[in-house]
Amino acid sequence: MTSQGRYFNSTRIAMIAVFSALAGILHAYAKFRLPFAFPEFLEFDFSDIPLFIGTFALGPLSGCIIVVVKLLIKLAFAGTGSMFVGDLANLFVGIAFVIPAGLIYKKMRTRKGAALALTVGSLSSITVAIFTNWLILIPFYVQVMFHGSWEPLLGMMTPLFPGITRDTFFLYYLLVSVLPFNLLRCLVASLVSIFIYKYISRAIERMSRKLAPKEGKERAAAGRDLALFIVFAVAVLLLVLFALLNYFVW
Repeated sequence: MTSQGRYFNSTRIAMIAVFSALAGILHAYAKFRLPFAFPEFLEFDFSDIPLFIGTFALGPLSGCIIVVVKLLIKLAFAGTGSMFVGDLANLFVGIAFVIPAGLIYKKMRTRKGAALALTVGSLSSITVAIFTNWLILIPFYVQVMFHGSWEPLLGMMTPLFPGITRDTFFLYYLLVSVLPFNLLRCLVASLVSIFIYKYISRAIERMSRKLAPKEGKERAAAGRDLALFIVFAVAVLLLVLFALLNYFVW
């Protein structure tokens, strides 16, 4: 089997690492709040852009790896301020996007296919964001952060929604906060991604041709691919270690 026939060849490993690093840095250090429109704990960042582009270029499995490594980078260097609730949310919505979007674009590598993939992926991501916040994340957050008391969370929402109560919380939070926030997140990332993807894909094609094994050197290419895979795996394990140390020790 040639280097290009193996799934984890040199080009793919290098591109996963690059897209993961870009997404992780943006997720950890380039986030900001929109307090005039959304609750303070919903932070906007641009880490979805390298995630979306990486999924289109490399496929849904690579996209899922980018989602996980992005979160590990963020946890290793910036920690968690929400007992992993926000991180779990990013994991859920990221995977909910990359699987359908990556599968669609893999079958329809055209501009229409890209538009359909972004649309379906965004709708899937938004739907998962709503249901996971409703059924899992918010109940868990209230329990571990506030020992089951809803008052602190309601206090964080009252600047935007003065009349909010425990009974109306999910109506305001899901429909007026989570839905438009994730719609804006997906819309911005989709527009940027579809505009610059063709330039990124050309660069990846050039790299792939440059790293393709020369005739008779398939064994050397296989050794290079294995070495890169081991380096990437070790880097991921170190990120896991640093993430755990950041939470339990530092």
